[in-house]
Amino acid sequence: MPFMATSDPGDALVDRYLEHVRVERRLAARTVELYAIHLGTLRQKAAATDLRFDQVQTAHIRRWMAQLHGAGRESRGIALVLSCWRSFYRWLGNEGLVGSNPVQDVKAPKADRPLPKALAVDDAVRLAEFSDPDPDADPRVEARDRAIVELLYGCGLRVSELVGLDVQPGAAARGWVDLASGEAQVLGKGSKRRGVPVGTKAAEALRAWIAVRGPLDDAALFVSARGTRVTAHGVWKLLRERSLKAGLAAPVHPHMLRHSFASHVLQSSSDLRAVQELLGHANITTTQVYTRKLKANCKSIRAENAG
Repeated sequence: MPFMATSDPGDALVDRYLEHVRVERRLAARTVELYAIHLGTLRQKAAATDLRFDQVQTAHIRRWMAQLHGAGRESRGIALVLSCWRSFYRWLGNEGLVGSNPVQDVKAPKADRPLPKALAVDDAVRLAEFSDPDPDADPRVEARDRAIVELLYGCGLRVSELVGLDVQPGAAARGWVDLASGEAQVLGKGSKRRGVPVGTKAAEALRAWIAVRGPLDDAALFVSARGTRVTAHGVWKLLRERSLKAGLAAPVHPHMLRHSFASHVLQSSSDLRAVQELLGHANITTTQVYTRKLKANCKSIRAENAG
């Protein structure tokens, strides 16, 4: 029997449900407050369409969800609203007031991929040009770390590509840097090899490191204090420490430098296809996330200027 034929109007039903979740389900007070807000939204949308709760269909729920999304509500927020509405209709069904749950098969829109974190140009330059002022710092380690930063930021390498570099090219080498031609050969995802231009600063830093690297048996370009190939974990650790010493607000990790490279190249050239090739992305849609990042930055700058 439709509930509006009983003595319970819509608002009273919402009150009864909120009492149910507060007393019987013992939900937190803040959760009950949010449920009241979300159900108030449902009540308003149903009333605006001249619908009782028992007349709401899945098509209505989808339309209202689209309205929330169009108004700027994030996917996670919409998911929480739908969860509340779904629970409310489940309770109505248990009370015998609706025959089906119109929210049951409705899902929130997929969340946008999070924008990659990138350094501001000034911070990236500060990190690349940083020299450890500690007089006790090992000059070999200092030269190595600076070359690592320059290659990660100046070439947009993945950390796996960087640690795979060898001193000399060869059939067994995963990658190497040809300073004469100004190009690095790296082995990316899917065992796909690509050439990446090496800029002047990166080449200078790399020559300085090779000059002090020493004649080691290990074929690796970058080696640890023990003379063995540096690991991805080791690069993460040295970047974290170096970025904090350089005075950056937050610790830097290798992929952040890759994101910074992509964002800054795209900002200066607007050539999405070129950035795709430099990064070794198989699909252009992977690279397009940097377009969103660039637009978001421009929007933020306009907002700051307007303020």
